[in-house]
Amino acid sequence: MKVNGTPYRTVWMEGATVRMIDQRWLPHRFCVADLATVAATCTAIREMWVRGAGAIGATAGYAMAQAALLAEGHGWRAQIAAAAEQVRATRPTAQNLFFAVARVAAAISTAADLAAARAQAVAAAQAIADADARACEAIGAAGMELIRDGARVLTHCNAGWLAFVDWGSALSPIYKAARAGRRVRVLADETRPRGQGAMLTAWELAGEGIDHAIIADNAAALLMARGQIDLVIVGADRIAANGDVANKIGTLEKAICARHFHLPFYVAAPTATIDWDCPTGAAIPIEERDPGEVLTTWGRDADGVIVRVRTANPTSPALNPAFDVTPAELIAGILTEHGIVAPAELAPIRPPRPTSAHG
Repeated sequence: MKVNGTPYRTVWMEGATVRMIDQRWLPHRFCVADLATVAATCTAIREMWVRGAGAIGATAGYAMAQAALLAEGHGWRAQIAAAAEQVRATRPTAQNLFFAVARVAAAISTAADLAAARAQAVAAAQAIADADARACEAIGAAGMELIRDGARVLTHCNAGWLAFVDWGSALSPIYKAARAGRRVRVLADETRPRGQGAMLTAWELAGEGIDHAIIADNAAALLMARGQIDLVIVGADRIAANGDVANKIGTLEKAICARHFHLPFYVAAPTATIDWDCPTGAAIPIEERDPGEVLTTWGRDADGVIVRVRTANPTSPALNPAFDVTPAELIAGILTEHGIVAPAELAPIRPPRPTSAHG
């Protein structure tokens, strides 16, 4: 994808430095962050400089490669193992993070020495990022068949190229359909409390020249009732083996509304997002984030200064679960790099396990 005519991936690596689009400042400012240490890369994941399942996974893979490149001495294996624990501790819900750590750790485990470990870690991390980009483009090719000319699509949160290495999941079919000449209108939920729909999805769609409008999170049911939405496509942060899906808070509400109004509700995600060891959505850990995210908001003031202000009653507390779980029975299909799969029929697309998963 391009920003001002320049092609970018969401996250990449140069030497031992992890580089990423710093999403904290979008849409008001475009910045690239340079992260020279594993601790800095972990901070970027934890504090959401980078977010979205695939982008988090790629960043985690690069953090493991970074750990190998920065390790030294006879204790290099212990240093990498400690780094893996740091990365795993950053965020609990996105399955791609744990998938990437395990995949790079498996590559390192076969290395005879530090030089081999470095080479194998970098290759494995890059392979994860490249596979994410390919999978998301394939999701777009499979999913564009759902989007007829003139379709009106509801999205929630940001599952575009900013949430992955490139192309995105939920937005990838929209990009493919638009580039094929189909007229598409996207209704983007603002997605409180962090506003990823209003800030990130809308920024992406504007950059692609796609007709869209930002809507309040609680407006979707009315628009469905009016017949102004044809289908819903969302992303996923973790998918259980039975097809239950954890995604940004508010997704479950949209699925329930879509069922009531007889609208198809689709989830788009690469298979790296499926946690084959998680039997149902009830076993997915739900991240509880800083209540301050609910009590405050931020943006650019009249003088062009980016500021944070408190919008809530000054003496009130808040609850801030970051995700909810949509049961499989509310999902019409899961868009993967293998095509559109029924939630109850995921088993045939399960990939083989890595030969080793140390770390």
